[in-house]
Amino acid sequence: MARADLVVNLVETGMRGDLPRFKKTAEAIAAEATARHQHHLADKLHTILTSSFNENGRRFTNAPELQNSFYEIVTQKTLDDLTLENDVRLLFNELIEEHHRKDILRAYNLEPRHKLLLAGPPGNGKTTLAEALANQLCVPLFIVKYEGIFSRYLGETAQHVDMLFDHIKTQRCVLFFDEFDAIGKERDDLQDNGEIKRVVNSLLKQIDLLPSHVIVVAATNHASMLDRALWRRFQMQITIPGPTQNTATLWLKSFEHRVGHTFGLTLTTIARRLAGLSFAELEEFALDVQRKYILGLPDSEKNVKNITSNCLKIWEKRYKVDE
Repeated sequence: MARADLVVNLVETGMRGDLPRFKKTAEAIAAEATARHQHHLADKLHTILTSSFNENGRRFTNAPELQNSFYEIVTQKTLDDLTLENDVRLLFNELIEEHHRKDILRAYNLEPRHKLLLAGPPGNGKTTLAEALANQLCVPLFIVKYEGIFSRYLGETAQHVDMLFDHIKTQRCVLFFDEFDAIGKERDDLQDNGEIKRVVNSLLKQIDLLPSHVIVVAATNHASMLDRALWRRFQMQITIPGPTQNTATLWLKSFEHRVGHTFGLTLTTIARRLAGLSFAELEEFALDVQRKYILGLPDSEKNVKNITSNCLKIWEKRYKVDE
């Protein structure tokens, strides 16, 4: 526990917006944590202090060469916030337990699994699962930006890849690659001059060499586009399906609980009429209802059934047009 005077000083400087003194106080707390052998706290504070936030709450490294290679999201979601199939939830719980009890595994010359490939249609929670995993393990979530890695200058891209992984290896974290199939497409590009293929090979080699305290999560919407060399890199290959009527009903029930009122229609009816939508689209529908409900208060409490029915008609029409 940090000294009371340091905590008070931290709060005071933070409230005043005195960033230089705030950072000095935080550095003092980190130094004290190191002296008390509270290494997890000290490492976390040092990570924050050597980074900077942008306006969206995302944190970037101070190294200029890596500014556009990745960013960090401050995690908020947990597995309990997600509506998952039982087998998917079981696999993630197993992975979390392996990392929480890694010392027992290492006593038997085993390491926790740390390379995951998430496949499935868009909008069903692959990115959110990576966030929840990082949150459950109390580690940062770093999201790779391909546009920041790949350069038009020969040889520069491979250097960016090496620098990114050298930085990532220094701490426990979850490293997330979204749209990982983009790599597979680049490998098959007949117009490529060979640079991309060399970079991708370097990237895959770096993934192979990552220590187990770095959990790599790759997401793809098009699993069929990945070649076998990519699949083999991952110890866990998990399909994240779209909502069934049962999981859609469970999600809608959870939403009702969060907002404190019902939709006015049976949840099975809503789930049936919105069959085929992703979880992200279900959420947009529910938020659409909620906006109209709030703007119509206090009459909304009596008219919630009509609000939901009208939204359903709009969404059904939109979905049929999109099809």
